[in-house]
Amino acid sequence: MTYIVLLLLSFMLTYYIKRIALKKSLVDIPNDRSSHTTPTPHGGGIAIAITWFVGLTYLYYINDIESSLYFALMIGIVVSVISYLDDLYELSAKLRLTVQSLVAFFGLYFLGGLESFDLGVICIDNQILTNIFAFFMIIWFINLYNFLDGIDGYAGSEAVFLGVAGFLLFGGSHFLVLIFAVLGFLIWNWHKAKIFMGDVGSTLLGYNVAIFTVYYANQDGSNLWLWIILFGLFWFDATLTLYRRYENGEKLSLAHKKHAYQRLTQSGWSHSKVVIFSILLNSTLFCLVYFISNVFVAFFIALIVLYGIIKLVDKKKAF
Repeated sequence: MTYIVLLLLSFMLTYYIKRIALKKSLVDIPNDRSSHTTPTPHGGGIAIAITWFVGLTYLYYINDIESSLYFALMIGIVVSVISYLDDLYELSAKLRLTVQSLVAFFGLYFLGGLESFDLGVICIDNQILTNIFAFFMIIWFINLYNFLDGIDGYAGSEAVFLGVAGFLLFGGSHFLVLIFAVLGFLIWNWHKAKIFMGDVGSTLLGYNVAIFTVYYANQDGSNLWLWIILFGLFWFDATLTLYRRYENGEKLSLAHKKHAYQRLTQSGWSHSKVVIFSILLNSTLFCLVYFISNVFVAFFIALIVLYGIIKLVDKKKAF
């Protein structure tokens, strides 16, 4: 019953946010970099954030979540607030990065840092090195999730997938809270979207994935790679695209439409077709971590699969 309430809360909040956004003309106007063609309200991620934090607090109240994980995830409030202000006022990159750095620091503080980094042949347990890695990973996950939020249902379906995968692999009511908090919004965001998530939602989801990665890696070092595989669709596209743009001598701060999902829509695929394809690819990544006991073998196969997908996209629409 709790999760039905959260689903309805997210659904109704998204509806009211949509109405307010239309009334106050808080809409995304299409431009040459957009993947949509009509002005659409944004800020739907507020519904996700509110439902998520309400659900987490309920779990904390009934002692169904560890305090370290609870407080680390609740720091995400800061990410959501600064991202919403950025949606409204276009804050400077320097300010956003400063806030994200503070959030990464306190998130790691509540988790006790990243204890070790298992590379298979060696295990790095130097706390300075492991936490430098975790610090930059959190910041990168926050931003790359935002980069990959560009077509209807894409960012939301990724969050639902990660929630389902996390629940099946680890249990944990926090994953159910995530699933239903996002589903209520996703109903309004499926193609054609009635409202967009905005930075307020996408950056929060990226932060959550990073915190899950560190938290479960502290339980078992191989879990870090497990989460990297599960999140492979997003981080591989974002990282490879950034590298290829750098190699091409492009100015990295400029907006673009070169991510794989964007190029698929440019090639003629509908938003729904791209999202359904991503769900199938995510299901493949889940099967790799579920059926292959050696996580490093699974990671290697995942890289081959992901790179193969990029090459297929290149054939449909050149980089």
